[in-house]
Amino acid sequence: MGEVLYEFVQIGQQMRVSAIDADTNVEVIVIAPIAATRHQMQVIALAKLKKRLAELSAAEPPQRLF
Repeated sequence: MGEVLYEFVQIGQQMRVSAIDADTNVEVIVIAPIAATRHQMQVIALAKLKKRLAELSAAEPPQRLF
């Protein structure tokens, strides 16, 4: 995983945080309380992104024989 882009959008008393892997364009979204720090939000979003990338890597399609 290389560069990770973050987007923060406040929705009422919650923050919608998107984390996007710049290499693969895989995106995950977390909803955090507005009272959480920006760093806390990024840590949670990054953990979810790493988990999603690991799931995608494990689910690679089988190789073609022809």
